[in-house]
Parts: sequence; C-alpha cells; structure tokens
Amino acid sequence: MQFERGDVVLLTFPFTASGGKQRPALVLLDAGDDDILVARVTTHPSASRFDYTIANWSAAGLLAPSTVRLHKLASIEKALVRKRLGRLGKSDWDSALSILKTILSQ
Repeated sequence: MQFERGDVVLLTFPFTASGGKQRPALVLLDAGDDDILVARVTTHPSASRFDYTIANWSAAGLLAPSTVRLHKLASIEKALVRKRLGRLGKSDWDSALSILKTILSQ
C-alpha cells in the first residue's frame, strides 16, 4: 500500500510494555519501502509550539477536534496501518509543514 504525505491513517503504535494502541497519525513520508514516517495525532489540546491544531479535522477523517504533535515522529511499518481515514486539506498541510520546517531547521 502506498501513502501520500498529508494522509491521516489509523494505525497500531507499538509500545513495549502494553503491546500497542490504535491511534491516528499524519503521514509525512512514504519513501516506497516497508515503512512510513508519521506524526502522532491526539485529541488533547496543543501543549507545545510544535503542535498544530487541525482546522478542518472532520474532512481529515477524524472524529473530534485534533492536534498533530509534529515533534513526536515515528517510523512505522506499513503493516501496522489499519486504514486510511482521510487527508489534510491544503491549508492544514501547509501550516503543519511550516512547523515541521521550523523543527528541522533548529
């Protein structure tokens, strides 16, 4: 399965103590191999300057107002993706990408 940057997916985040937990995530990169680079998505309010609150969360396939934690990245096996929920709109993607660029330039 191929993903595009900006896709919002439901996946099982692996945790060593508890096995795993299903969470939404924002796809940042699919390089064409077995993994994707994702940022965590949460319903918790923004807590960091590196968080982005998704303006059009329902169009992204999310069930509630959500925040992308752009400083909480993970390389995840595509096999852990349960399904594609939706996609960030251009405005939301551009805003998230701007924060990511800030993180990577520090």
